[in-house]
Amino acid sequence: MTVRRLAAAALAASAVVGAVALPASAADHARRHEPRVEISDVQQHSTGRDDRSNRSLNREWVEVTNTGRREVDLDGWTLSDEDGHTYTFDGYRLEGRSTVRIHTGYGRDSETDLYQDRRRYVWDSRADTATLRNDRDRVIDEVSWGGERRHGGHH
Repeated sequence: MTVRRLAAAALAASAVVGAVALPASAADHARRHEPRVEISDVQQHSTGRDDRSNRSLNREWVEVTNTGRREVDLDGWTLSDEDGHTYTFDGYRLEGRSTVRIHTGYGRDSETDLYQDRRRYVWDSRADTATLRNDRDRVIDEVSWGGERRHGGHH
């Protein structure tokens, strides 16, 4: 009789522990596969002299941050504005808990800085939206500024 009670108590205890542990492991499992990438900052108006020089173009940028611990493969992801100017990440992997700055002008890509290699400004300083999409064209994050949405006429 005592052995049966102990076995029943052990079985009941493991069922309770299992029921409590299941939601936590399911939540961890979902969290592990969901990349946490976001647009963390936008400099939509070039600081300093606005003369369309490469230096001025590169003062216009968008920062993308991976807030998770794990590296995220951004290959095929895109960053675009309301007018359809699109930058496509090519073979870039964003380390966990790190940020990359995507500049408008020309430059040499590195772990922390990528360049769109454009000769004109992309981000409208009055009103625009920066949209980050994954390689399946799903919107991951968007940042908008300005009250009135007007297309064309950058800067």
